[in-house]
Amino acid sequence: MSRGDLIRSLRKLGFEGPYRGTNHDYLLRNNAMLRIPDEFCEDIDGDLLIRLLRQAGVSREEWRDLR
Repeated sequence: MSRGDLIRSLRKLGFEGPYRGTNHDYLLRNNAMLRIPDEFCEDIDGDLLIRLLRQAGVSREEWRDLR
């Protein structure tokens, strides 16, 4: 999955951003901050995607409903 696809999907789930941080960009939802890979990162593999979704508090059902 590309970084852009990840951001678009998370926005559909109510995240705002991305905002520029000191080390990484981040998205916000309900005052929770999720750091995302920088724009020079290659595609996001399955393991990283699972970790990001877990940190974001996104359930498997929520993610599947987007697809």
